[in-house]
Amino acid sequence: MLIDRDPAVLVLEDGRTFRGDAYGAVGETVGEAVFSTGMTGYQETLTDPSYHRQVVVMTAPHVGNTGINTEDPESTRFWVSGYVVRDPALRPSNWRSTKPLEDELRDQGVVGISGIDTRALTRHLRERGAMRVGIFSGDEYADASPTVLADRVRTAPSMAGAALASEVSTTEPYVVEAVGERRFRVAAIDLGIKAMTPQLMAQHGIEVHVLPQWATFDEVAALEPDGVFFSNGPGDPATAESEVALLRQVLDAGIPFFGICFGNQLLGRALGFGTYKLKYGHRGINQPVMDRTTGKVEVTAHNHGFAVDAPIDRDSDTPYGRARVSHVCLNDEVVEGIECLDIPAYSVQYHPEAAAGPHDAAYLFDRFVELMQGAQK
Repeated sequence: MLIDRDPAVLVLEDGRTFRGDAYGAVGETVGEAVFSTGMTGYQETLTDPSYHRQVVVMTAPHVGNTGINTEDPESTRFWVSGYVVRDPALRPSNWRSTKPLEDELRDQGVVGISGIDTRALTRHLRERGAMRVGIFSGDEYADASPTVLADRVRTAPSMAGAALASEVSTTEPYVVEAVGERRFRVAAIDLGIKAMTPQLMAQHGIEVHVLPQWATFDEVAALEPDGVFFSNGPGDPATAESEVALLRQVLDAGIPFFGICFGNQLLGRALGFGTYKLKYGHRGINQPVMDRTTGKVEVTAHNHGFAVDAPIDRDSDTPYGRARVSHVCLNDEVVEGIECLDIPAYSVQYHPEAAAGPHDAAYLFDRFVELMQGAQK
């Protein structure tokens, strides 16, 4: 079955150009070009708020074969700015599918491109680093000058210096009830939270109160929480001054803390470490990470373009006592976790709620329970 598609062109800020076919909505979009190495789980990627303002390049060549279902979304909408695939499925084939992927991309206004060499594009990004990119589809762009389009791409804001958590956070608090007997109450700050995270906490007997990014310490303390959680999310952690200030108040109060992804970067900042932008980031579901406390290597899910700048060869003295790097990525020794030794706080850079491994990182929620149990004694 042949599908008649509009022409489309992808233009990187350095001028590299790929011509292909429209996929999803027809129009134009600009964002940061990043690639995801996952061969499955595209619905989780599309609905992950951490991908806000990013154009995702799928390294797997065939995308869309399982369609869209009502069970896998991590939020109420697609967050990617654009979507790049090589070979879109002609039709979905999965018993849970309720809709073709392209139909949902079109309905949600996500501009994409297909039929290009995604391997060549990925190699370009690996060599030169993540950069801004534009996708332009429709007849009006069939003969457009790549130079003119590249100039338009370069006017888009960079991810470095971007404060985006407030754009993806819930606007109103809500509660995810504990499954069975409630054992703990946790205040979860939504910086781009994925739906599975509070669900997994609930399965541990935790009543999760999800609060907006702009929540104050007084609002957190009013819940009398047994623990505080900071979620994943988009943007540059160097801009997150209010979130770091809140986290320091949490640490000062001695409330057990657990953070993931963006939350890991914010714990690093609260302890006095810096953060920096990775050349092309970690994204996908097959990243090897070592838990240095056990020596175990986990297959983990990632989506981060920034990392904590902390020494991995020694413990560090911080305003909150000693801290150490608890997890490292085996591909490049990037910091993937921080553990405080004198206060009840830890974090990881990857996504333990995802199914990579498939459950290699599930123990991290058990550790949170142990921290809260210890604080109650």
